[in-house]
Order: sequence, then C-alpha cells, then structure tokens
Amino acid sequence: MNDVLVMKFGGSATVLRDLARWVEAIERTSIPSIVVPGGGPFADAVRHNKYKMGYSEEAAHQMAILAMEQFGHALASLGQRMVPANSEEAIKAAIARGEIPVWMPYSLLCQHQEIEKTWAVTADALSAWLAARLGCRRVLLIKQTVVPENSTLFALRGAEIIDEAFLQMLAPGADVHIAGPYDLAGAGRRFAEGIIPGRPIARGWQGAA
Repeated sequence: MNDVLVMKFGGSATVLRDLARWVEAIERTSIPSIVVPGGGPFADAVRHNKYKMGYSEEAAHQMAILAMEQFGHALASLGQRMVPANSEEAIKAAIARGEIPVWMPYSLLCQHQEIEKTWAVTADALSAWLAARLGCRRVLLIKQTVVPENSTLFALRGAEIIDEAFLQMLAPGADVHIAGPYDLAGAGRRFAEGIIPGRPIARGWQGAA
C-alpha cells in the first residue's frame, strides 16, 4: 500500500459544475488510489440543525461521518471505477481489481474510540489517519481553495484551510499535495500519466519531515 494515493475529495465541489469534471479526472488515474469523501452540503445540514435541535458534539460528529458516506455514495454513482468500500479488506480488494474505492468511514471509525469526536476532526484529518493506518505515504487534498505559493501545512492550519487534527494524524514522512480549482483543467491528464495534480506542501515547522 506504500504507493497508494489517498485523496480527500472536498464536498464543496458538489455546489459547482466542477464536480463531474473532477470525477472524470479521478477516474482516469493510473495511480492506485483511495477516495475519502468530504461531507459537503450533507455535513452543512448537520451543522445547521445542531443549533436548531441542540444535539451534542459527539452526535454531530457521528452524523458528519454519515454525511461523508452520503457524499461517497453520490460519487460512486457518478463514476465507473469508483466503488463504495467500508473496510480495509474491501479497500484493498477494490484496488486489486483496478477499481477506486470510496471509503465509507462509519463502521471502521466506530472501532477507534480514540479519535476526537468534534468538528476539529474533518475529512482532511481522516484522510491522513487512513493513509497512516494503511501505510500509504501519499495524500492529496482536493479543495475549492486557491492555496498561495510556498504555503506550508502549518500555515494552512492556521488559516483554517486544513483542519486542526490533520497534522496530528499525518504519518511522519508522508507526502502531501493540495489541488484547487486551477488544477482541474490538467488533472485528468496528470492522473493518467501517474502524476499527482496540484502542488506539494511542506509541513513548515522546525524539525518536521
């Protein structure tokens, strides 16, 4: 699993015409890959209704994980190679078949109570967690945000472009790329050529790998 790419596909793409284009680009990849879906409008509904209904942070976290699954099922329905996968075994089997597993995180995360159940842990951090767990050394975050040149993960966390827990869950030595709207035009070609779209992002603090 060392060369497998874990890519978090931000749910914000659901409100843009870019969704179908990103799906098409991802499906062209020659890199063995796992898609971690964001929550998008489904998670937004959890946030909105929390204030109306008053449910707990833990309940909201669990509901947001289910929101990721909702977006994941939508993604899988839009592609030909993408398939839902809710376990490590299902992920590995899909990759072996040449498919692109879309991680359905709820059942696996329920087994790991050490993961903080707050909004500090989003799909960003969970993509880093999954990559570390499976031994995947490459993580791609697909976002609808233009990342400034020479950005670092440390700075992006401070700017709230990545979540607070991402760096905590990222394995030492893991490579991180971020792709934004300007990377979409060439993403399919780069994926097909085995190149990760976007730009590599350094950690950015003293002594970090």
